[in-house]
Order: sequence, then C-alpha cells, then structure tokens
Amino acid sequence: MNFQTFSNDLTECDREPIQHINFIQDFGALIAVDTKWTVTHLSANCAEMLGAKTAPELGQALDQCFTDDAISTLKGALAKIAEDDSVERLFGVDLAGNGQLFDCAIHPTGRTIVVEFERHADAQFQDHLLAITPAMSQLSNARSTDNLCDMAARMVRELLGYDRVMIYRFHSDDSGEVIAEDKRDDLETYLGLRYPRSDIPQQARSLFVRNRFRIIADMDREPVPIDAADDHQDDPLDLSMSVLRSHSLMHVKYMKNMGVGASLAIAIVRHGKLWGMITCHHYSPKSVPYSLRSVAEMLSHMFSMTLDRLLIAGSDALRARTQTLHQLLMQRLADGASFVENLDTFANFLGDLIPHDGTSVLIHDEYRSHGDSPSKEQFLALVPTLGAAPDSPVLAASNLADHIPEASNFSDVAAGALILPISRPPRDYLVLWRKPLTQTVRWAGNPAKAISPTSERLEPRSSFAAWAQTVEGHAEQWSDDHIAIAESLRTTLLEVILRMTDEVSRERKRAREQQDLLIAELNHRVRNILNLIRSLVSQSGKDAPDIGSFTANIDGRIKALASAHDNITRQNWSSAPLGDLFASEIEAYLTGKQDRLNIVGDDVMIKPEAYTVLALVVHELVTNSAKYGSLCDSRGTIDIGVKRADNGDLLISWRERGGPPVQPPTRRGFGTTIITRIIPHDLRGEADLTFKLSGLEAQFRIPARHVSDDGDIDAPERREPASETENKTSVFQWPVPEHVLLVEDNMIIALDTEDSLREAGVKSVMVESTVSGALEAIEKRQPDFAVVDFNLGSESSAKVAEELARRGVRFVLATGYSELGRDLASLGADGLIRKPYGKAEIERALAGDMAE
Repeated sequence: MNFQTFSNDLTECDREPIQHINFIQDFGALIAVDTKWTVTHLSANCAEMLGAKTAPELGQALDQCFTDDAISTLKGALAKIAEDDSVERLFGVDLAGNGQLFDCAIHPTGRTIVVEFERHADAQFQDHLLAITPAMSQLSNARSTDNLCDMAARMVRELLGYDRVMIYRFHSDDSGEVIAEDKRDDLETYLGLRYPRSDIPQQARSLFVRNRFRIIADMDREPVPIDAADDHQDDPLDLSMSVLRSHSLMHVKYMKNMGVGASLAIAIVRHGKLWGMITCHHYSPKSVPYSLRSVAEMLSHMFSMTLDRLLIAGSDALRARTQTLHQLLMQRLADGASFVENLDTFANFLGDLIPHDGTSVLIHDEYRSHGDSPSKEQFLALVPTLGAAPDSPVLAASNLADHIPEASNFSDVAAGALILPISRPPRDYLVLWRKPLTQTVRWAGNPAKAISPTSERLEPRSSFAAWAQTVEGHAEQWSDDHIAIAESLRTTLLEVILRMTDEVSRERKRAREQQDLLIAELNHRVRNILNLIRSLVSQSGKDAPDIGSFTANIDGRIKALASAHDNITRQNWSSAPLGDLFASEIEAYLTGKQDRLNIVGDDVMIKPEAYTVLALVVHELVTNSAKYGSLCDSRGTIDIGVKRADNGDLLISWRERGGPPVQPPTRRGFGTTIITRIIPHDLRGEADLTFKLSGLEAQFRIPARHVSDDGDIDAPERREPASETENKTSVFQWPVPEHVLLVEDNMIIALDTEDSLREAGVKSVMVESTVSGALEAIEKRQPDFAVVDFNLGSESSAKVAEELARRGVRFVLATGYSELGRDLASLGADGLIRKPYGKAEIERALAGDMAE
C-alpha cells in the first residue's frame, strides 16, 4: 500500500460520457439491430457507404437489404462471442450482394447488436497478413523491457507509417512518461517527458482496459450522427466497444493544440490494469485499413506477452535475491541473535536489496536506529497515527510529512519512509528511511491544470513545451520491486523473529531437523523436475524438423507442466480438478475454439503426481488436434467422456469428429510416445490410440489410487519406460558394458538416460520402474552394469542394490538426495549420480570415473 491519494475533482474530459457519444467517424458506417435483427440505430452515412439502393432504414429487417449469406456470416460471428467486451472481426464481406467488399466488426451491447463496417482494402489485405509473423518473431527476441519498447516503437511506425510512435508508461501516481519513441527526423523529441494523470481522464482509462484500440483518422472531419428509431430515442447507444466511435471534443482540441492531425492508441494492459500505451501521432489526416490495424493490435498483444515474460523473469531474479536475505536472517536469528541488537548488520543486508539511508526498529518499546533516521522521541510521536492507519503489509511514502504532520520534525534528515508493521496488532515497526532530495521532473507543458466547477467551460491546455518542475523535500519514490521485497521481509520477521519465544527456543532442535527434512525433500523434487525438463528438451529435439518447431514443441510441453503445477500447488500440493487441465490447455493453445470441445461427465480430482502426467498427455492430444485433427479447421469437434469404473478407476475417452481425414502416422514421434506410453508406465494405467478416418480416438484408464474423492494428498507416485534408439559406436577407450539395467520411475528421464547409454556404446538396455520388475530382470539376465534410481516414489531400490552387490554387478545410484552419498559403501554402489544428470555423467559412471 502507498499513502498516495488522488483528488476527486474533475479535470478536462472527466465529465463527458465518452461511451455515449452519438456520432461515429466517417471512414465507416454503423448499423445497430435488436435481437430480431430489426434496425434500431443507423449512421447517417449508411446510404453513401452501401449505395442508396441497398441502404437499410430504421425499423426495417436487416435481411431486406443484406444478403442471406451476409446475415448468416454476421450471425455466425456473433455466436462466437463468449465473453463480455469481445468484438468479432470479419474481412472482405459482400453485405449487399453488389460485389462491394467490407471489413466488419460486430459486438453485442445489452440487447442490441452493433455492426460496423468500412471498405475492404482488397489489394493490400494479403500483405497485411504476411506482416504478422515476422513482426511477432522480432518482438519475441527482446531481451529487456527497454529493448522491447524501442523495438515496438520502431516496428509500429514501420508498419503503420505514422509520423511519431511513442511507448508511454504510467507511474504509480497515474502520470505517464514517454519511455521509447520513433519519429520523423524533423520533429522535436518527446522522449523522457512526463504527462500529468489528468491528460488521460479516469473514464478513458477504464474504457481503454475494455477496448484497447482507438483510432482518429482526421481531427478536422465532422463526425457522422447516429439516428435512432422512434422507440429507441431515449436509449443512448453504448459505443464502449465501437471501432468507429467519434471522439470527445475536448480530446480533439487537446490533440490540435499539439498539432496532431490523426492518431492511434493501443492500450498495454497487465493483470487488468493499464501498464502503458502505444501512441501514434500523424501531423495530417491518416486512414489505416482495418486489416492493418488488426495486425497492429495483434502486435500489441505480442508486446504485452513479451513484456510479461520479461517482468516475470525480473521478478524471479528478485525473489532469488530476497530468498538469500531471508536465509541470512533466519540463520542469524536461529543462532539466538537479537534483531534490535544486530540492526546495523541487518541494515547492511537490506541495503543490497532496497537502497535506503537509515533504519529504525521498535520492538516491545525497545528502539534502535541506524544511519539517517529520527530520534526515539521523534519516532514515538508517529506511532499513534501509524497504529490507526488501515491494515496493510507495507506503507510507502516519498514524503511522510505530507501524511503524518509529526514527521516534519525530522523531514530535513529523513523524508521518505517504507514502514513494515511487524506485530499484530500494529505496535512494533521496522522503517527504512530515505533522505530528502531536490529533483527535477521534465513535463510536457505545465502539469498544473485548472479544476473547473461544473458550471464553467473546460478548456484543454495548449502548451506542450518541455517544462521543468523542481521538487524539494521529497525522497526518491519506492519502486514496486522494493515494496514487494519489504512485504516478503515482513513475513519473515513476523514468522521468525517475533515467534522466537522460550518455547520456540526449547523446540529449536526439533524444528531444525524438520527443516532439514523439508529441504532434503525439496532438493529431491527440484532435482527430479530439472532432470525431467532436461530430458524433455532432449527428446523433443528428435522429432523437430527445424529450430522453430523444436522451440514450439518444448515450449508447449513445459507450459503444460507449468500449468499443471500451478493447479496442484494452488492448495499446497493437493489434488486438482481434471476439468481445469482441459480448460487451461484449450485456453493456452486454442483460444476461440472452446465451444467445439464437449466434455461429458462429472469433474474429478486428480492427485498431484498423476496430474502432471495427464497434463503432458492432454497437451499432446490438443496440440496434435490443432495441427492435424478436428481443431485444425473451422468445423471439427472433440467429445471427451469422463466416468468412474465400478472399481473406482477413471475412464477417459477422446473422440475427434468433423476434421480432415486421418491417416495413421508412418512414424512414431515423441508426442505419440507420451500419449501411448506415459500413463501405462508412470501410473500403471492403460492407453489405447486409434487412427480412424473420421478422426482420432483414444481411451485411457487411470487407476483409482490416482483419483481423489476428498482432495486428500497421497505420497508421490512413479513413472517411466524406454524406447530403443539407434546403436552408436563408442569413441571411448574403456570397455563398454554390453547389457545395462536401468531402474528409473520417470518415463521421460528413462528415455533420455537410455539414449545416453546407447550413444556411449551400450548394445542392450533393460528398463524397469519398480523393485519387483528390476529383481525379475536381474534373474532373467544378469546385467554387466546398472543405473539405479534410489527413490522410486513410494519405495526405495535398496533391495535391488543388495541383489546387484550380492552378484558382484557394478552399479551406480541416481538420486536427488544429497545425504545418500554417506551410504554408498554399505549399499555396495560404485558411485552416485546426482539429478539432474546427462550424457557426461553416464559416461563417467560407465568408465568408473566417479567422484564419490
């Protein structure tokens, strides 16, 4: 939370009902109909746009002037709209049957259907479509936020041809700053200029979150009025999602004051809030075809996704640095150190993550300060106000005296404050201070805009020359990252420091043992996950004809795992609904085709270990269908059946219909291997795949132990098989074992390990995933060497190790547990391979070159 507050006074444009402007721009026309498709609203230029003989009239049925095919196309597009604020686009539609093609946008608003249309740019349409792929490919290669913004500004200007393109980012106070720009050489730069929050009214911000694209083709053209039928005269037409909606007179005057003749804006939205804008200015009228605008809008979505990826990566790095701080704090405090007495040391730790000039801590009336900070008396004067503040993890201010007058007593020493309440109810605090600075902010014109009473006429400002504002007595703003670190630190302080009572001290040894066990289990899980991902990368590369396909394949599979992991960790590693799995895959890969998926049966809860296995299977099924099956065109459907067998097993059926004819594949790829083998191997279930001409069909049986009726969590399960690969001649000098036993409960890791063994020259590899299976394999044919995963889900491989040692067979153990190294001698193993491992570790194991 910030102390930041905003005035409720209205500024320019704030009082205009911009979504109810009863006008449109003249480069297109608008028709609105009711649910019976009778015309209720009509723009005055419909006759001119369509031709006088084909123009509809108010109160007339739309099918009297539009062809049956056009009406059917419009209704089909409308039927695809499943969410509020959605708009369907249509390109090259012959509305009146006279050969004149139009690009259309259709959306519902209440019980009214709005159809907007403009002339189709037939000669350029294909060129516009061809611009999508290279533009998106370039954006996806961005390596930093600054690089992304610079690249986007340049690409949008090259694509649309505007005189100036800016990337505009909002600050925490809703003001904005131009952070990237591409322009004509003769224009002055706006880069680095700040714009006050009033330049984009609050209602316009809200509308941009809903309708992210806005174009004004000509600031000087007269808008076209919209006429309404007699029975709709009192119903203003909501044009919130309109493509052609005319513009506010205040906004037009504002833009003219800047010398702008045409503009285009695309909102950048993250987590439902405006992050910034892509703003285009042209200094003369400019019309951009609908198809090209659609390409630019797709580009903006790619921009948002890439931005999200970069920011998430930054957050991950931040979390890693924060975790280091937490570990340092926990280590010191666990050893009995007092936070108050060791404030100087802790303040130095904090300074590496959150730059600050001073620190204060008050715990149980004991006060200690470090650096530039208030005295105890000055600080205690703040406590009553802090205690009455709204409950919040963190309070941040660049000038605390603006919010707590008592802070003015030391504002020359410490102005900015990041306040962490570290007790419940608030009585103890950790505060980071920043010194006051003299700062200069470059605004685009004087940001002080008059607040007009309702009775007075509002006028937009006319000066946009760089205007320097000197700000004194304020500290540097606390960034969102700094606030996030502080919130995380507060959690540590609450959970670790303040709970270190005498009782906790007496139980410290037991707690440390539990922590060691937890860390060991976490270490094992993380190593298994890393090994699984490394193996996915290796196996996916075998089917990919090129680097692009490889990237898409591995990206989809890892995203499927990540999505599944999110579902099962949402409630602390618990069972998750099977329906969520299908929903996330459809949402991620088949946006807009959800209505062609029919799931019959009750939703069930799948236990965590089985859930990630099913995630890979469902991902491969959906991806295959989107590429080759019923979802690769506009007609096909998928029927999914889910039911429980009498013995509690879960039966899942997958049936595709309506797509192109299906032929069995001539070769088995890695995706097919996942579908057919991972459930039998990892879950001890069944999988059957049938390539019928009418469409792919699949049947799966999931054992009852993987299905949770009450959401309880069971112990981790098992996985794995192995596929044979081409034998390769070893290039190594040591003797290569002829027959190797591989005991591994994860199918994908087993496949990759088997490949590594064969590439090292091993002729025969036997793969087993259970203790009983491994013992039977040893009895049938004694191996020359063995690689044994020590932890097989609910059982260990100790008996396998004992049998191999008894027979004198050389073997190594594979594990994610670091403590196992101490038991190598007693188990008789040659050495230990730590997960994640690869080909190099396998070769060293075969050669007997083990460090342990």
